[in-house]
Amino acid sequence: MPRNFHLPLPDATYRDLRAAADRAHVPATVLAREAIDSWLRRQARNARAQAIADYANKMAGTHLDLDRELEAAAVDHLRNTMKPKK
Repeated sequence: MPRNFHLPLPDATYRDLRAAADRAHVPATVLAREAIDSWLRRQARNARAQAIADYANKMAGTHLDLDRELEAAAVDHLRNTMKPKK
């Protein structure tokens, strides 16, 4: 169920939003909704990546850490199979 959210904007932001909406031929509310959704998804991805990094750091050196031989084999495999970047 859609919910309304009153969001006062500074004049310059409002003008930029209206101009972008006019250029895209979409309502400004659609553009604002898409921008907010995109930002929220990016924040969630960043939080997930940080949680994974925190967990990896916490588990480093424990029995849950990667097996060193397996990790070395994986690195060797990638080096031997990946195409060099131009």
